Amino acid sequence: MSASKNNPLLVKEGLPRYDEIEPEHVVPGVKHVLTESEKQIAALEQNMTPSWNGLLIPLEELDVPFSYAWGPVGHLLSVKNSDDLREAHEAVLQDVVAFGLRVKQSRPIYEGLVAIRDGEEWAKLDEAQKRCIELKIRTAEHAGVGLEGAAKERFNEIAKELSQISTDFSNHVLDATKAYELIIEKKKDTEGWPNSLRQVVAQSYAQANEGSEATPENGPWRITLDFPSFYPFMQHHRVRNHREQVYKAYVKRASSGEWDNSELIARTLKLRQEQSALLGFATYADRSLNVKMAPDVAAVERMIGELQAASQPHSENDFGALQALAQANGQEEPVMHWDTSFWSERLREQKFDYTDDQLRPYFPLPKVLDGMFALAERLFDIEIARADDEDAHKWHEDVQFFKVLRDGERIAAFYLDPYSRPAEKRGGAWMNDCLGRRWLNGELRLPVVHLVCNGTPPVGDTPSLMSFSEVETLFHEFGHGLQGMLTTVDYADVAGLHGVEWDAVEIASQFMENWCYQKPTLIGMTAHVETGEPLPDDLFEKIVAARTFQAGSLMMRQLSFGKTDMLLHSAYDPDGEETAFDVERRVTEEMSVLPPLPESRFLCSFSHIFAGGYAAGYYSYKWSEVLSADAFGAFEEAGLDNEEAVKTTGRKFRDTILALGGSKHPMDVYREFRGREPSTEALLRHNDLL
Repeated sequence: MSASKNNPLLVKEGLPRYDEIEPEHVVPGVKHVLTESEKQIAALEQNMTPSWNGLLIPLEELDVPFSYAWGPVGHLLSVKNSDDLREAHEAVLQDVVAFGLRVKQSRPIYEGLVAIRDGEEWAKLDEAQKRCIELKIRTAEHAGVGLEGAAKERFNEIAKELSQISTDFSNHVLDATKAYELIIEKKKDTEGWPNSLRQVVAQSYAQANEGSEATPENGPWRITLDFPSFYPFMQHHRVRNHREQVYKAYVKRASSGEWDNSELIARTLKLRQEQSALLGFATYADRSLNVKMAPDVAAVERMIGELQAASQPHSENDFGALQALAQANGQEEPVMHWDTSFWSERLREQKFDYTDDQLRPYFPLPKVLDGMFALAERLFDIEIARADDEDAHKWHEDVQFFKVLRDGERIAAFYLDPYSRPAEKRGGAWMNDCLGRRWLNGELRLPVVHLVCNGTPPVGDTPSLMSFSEVETLFHEFGHGLQGMLTTVDYADVAGLHGVEWDAVEIASQFMENWCYQKPTLIGMTAHVETGEPLPDDLFEKIVAARTFQAGSLMMRQLSFGKTDMLLHSAYDPDGEETAFDVERRVTEEMSVLPPLPESRFLCSFSHIFAGGYAAGYYSYKWSEVLSADAFGAFEEAGLDNEEAVKTTGRKFRDTILALGGSKHPMDVYREFRGREPSTEALLRHNDLL
């Protein structure tokens, strides 16, 4: 197919044509955009005026075709996956990546940006424009634009090798995870299993043994190291030596034989250090934090230290409760690593006698949406209205389309794709941009976002009945969506979530989750699917109580991961005698209630930092959580029952955190909202850890 005007990927206005895009459109459409963009960038490099109008506007215009061609392809790959689409995506992926690097490493563009920053026009630019330029300069410098000759060559060699190592690391974890199985054949060994586990592991046996008649009731059952199999097995399986076997296999994944990641870890840490030194940074952690909200390693260590000091005694008490319960139930041996999930689950059942299945009838999706929208309308002075009658070019019949209004004027829109479709949609939940806010041909283009969840689908005439965690997830993604939609910044590079530092992007999303535990909000979005009755008070109290169950232990686990990551990338010498495993063991000895297992090789499957984007950044989870809890603390201080005070605080949150996006450093934005820097107090209080 030629890249003709009939190709839906080549439109440049309105909403992307999701309902018209076919796999055969991808290669010609994307290649056409790349060819045209290459011509534009080459012309820009030749005839550039170092000014906002002469450089930044052409660079921003360069993005527009990609938001209609490449953006929708990535989106459809997540929500409407097929072999043909995957193949088409892979056929152009490397070309798109290469073009991105080519722009970042363009010396003429970099010099033009620096000339604007150092020139007379700088004083006339507003704060958001200055931030656009500063971020582009920083990105180019981190991509090695300032290097020349042998240094640049070495930088690019390392980038290529690290990319390959990351892929290999990830594949090794995947292959090692897939390679293990434990077959359970005796029905008596499965006593106490939930039905969901029986179904998953019987199906796993049937898939691995073609022609087998494995059933959830009678087995055989195949336990693997995949999380949906491993985790519930550790929680519910009563045969202790089986748990030990499976646990040890889990913590030794990818640490021996053909899938051994040990050398890749050592090599990665060495290469990251070398590449950071080429860019002028003392350590990889300094380089990582140069583009984050946390100012330096010391600030991260301070946060970890404060949370650790508050959480450690609680985690020790949690462990004491497990030991007492195990003993009372006849376990003579001391509680070990493979016992903690099992006894935690027994303790949870004892303390909070409710199940997800009891809660679901109270949370039909339409009622939850009404409650969530009512909260947003109240806090942020907006109106949310269904816009399904418009031609939204939906990719599936379950997708819903809404518009967001303020003072009767439309300011944004969003797609909601709420239900699980395992055959074509990836797991998890996410928000991403469909179209960012920007000026285009003299008109302001309003933001449109995607909110995608994998909730329980409706059955027949019964609407989707949500678990409480699905409700929380919806609020979380809606928080991200609000930051994308309520932005008042008109430059795409720093509007909404663009330009927001990695460790600050979760503030709005985690902030919204807090409202799920606020009684009027939660009760207001419940109505039993058969009786219409709201959630009873006793169930609400149990939900709130369960929120802080073993919070100290959970906090310490996350902090130990963050501390290990930061030490490996800041204080560890890759050429020294100590290994990365020695560092991890030291942290575990300090922070875990159980001594480290001699055979544990947890780092070999720590994909977040060796094959994901979290190197010297794992602390970000907690950093954002501190900020979001502290932000909710502003509403608590104003008085959650004081309607006027809540509205005033809500407008302030809207006009700072949600409106300003990446147009200022996130600490400056946060100070504008809160009047001070964040404190860990609210997070500790919400978790009953004070």
